[in-house]
Amino acid sequence: MPRPLATLLLLICTMFWGFAFIAQKSAMDSMGPLSFAGVRYLLGGLLVLPLALHERRRRPIALTRTHWLFIAGMSMVFFLGSWLQQAGLATTTATNGGFLTGLYVFFVPLLGFLLFRTRPHPIVFAGVPLALIGIYYLNGGGLESFNSGDWLIVGSAVFWAMHVILLGHVARATGLPIFVSCISFLVAGGLASAIALGTEAPTFAAISAGWVEIAYAAVLSTAVGFTLQAVAQQHVPPANAAIVLSAESLFAALGGALVLGERLPLIGYAGATLIFAAIILVEALPPLWQRRRAHAPRITN
Repeated sequence: MPRPLATLLLLICTMFWGFAFIAQKSAMDSMGPLSFAGVRYLLGGLLVLPLALHERRRRPIALTRTHWLFIAGMSMVFFLGSWLQQAGLATTTATNGGFLTGLYVFFVPLLGFLLFRTRPHPIVFAGVPLALIGIYYLNGGGLESFNSGDWLIVGSAVFWAMHVILLGHVARATGLPIFVSCISFLVAGGLASAIALGTEAPTFAAISAGWVEIAYAAVLSTAVGFTLQAVAQQHVPPANAAIVLSAESLFAALGGALVLGERLPLIGYAGATLIFAAIILVEALPPLWQRRRAHAPRITN
């Protein structure tokens, strides 16, 4: 797949995910976060299953024990990221949820170094403080308005970063992006549903009340969005993919304003700008600088 096409697919993912924050937020009116995640991912996994089995038949490669360990790890961080994010949206806004989730772009290079010894670019150490200042302003210039939901979503960003790293690795190693994504959907949905049965006591009436939100999240955000991510990330490095995917925060803010009537204070827009500027700084500046150096005229004696 050409790199520009892969990037376009990732941008389409961000649109689906950004607007999904609206569905995820409004679904909390009728059900708990685990109930929503469980139904969403089980339905999304079942929708993708025929494609996954078709892909597996076309590429009957032998999956090793190492492959399965990576798939299991990817499925677990996918579940934990989804859980924390959904729980956080119960007490924070969709706009904040979108911007704070975007912080995973900083964790991608850091965790990439810890897991695969890929050294982060020094610019990361300038981007992180800038992002922290952005978070401070995003919440009105005071941490007293930074509630528990915001912290949960920051925690989810760590697991989303691990998911970006592991998904890219597993998809390239197996050549089965749809198959491994389908497994992660079904595992996450199964775990969420099992825990929800014991902690949230979901009812059919509660789930039916949020069927529109579940349908959007299951079909477009999960079955289409995450599957496109898995396909595209075979052709885009994790750090580069992270900056493209961070655009979901902008769609989350747009959806929050149009659908839920959410409004940031003036200083909050400054914070959102700083977060996005930090993301651009970390992921866009290094390749531009490298390209400039490559085209710079050489001085010879």
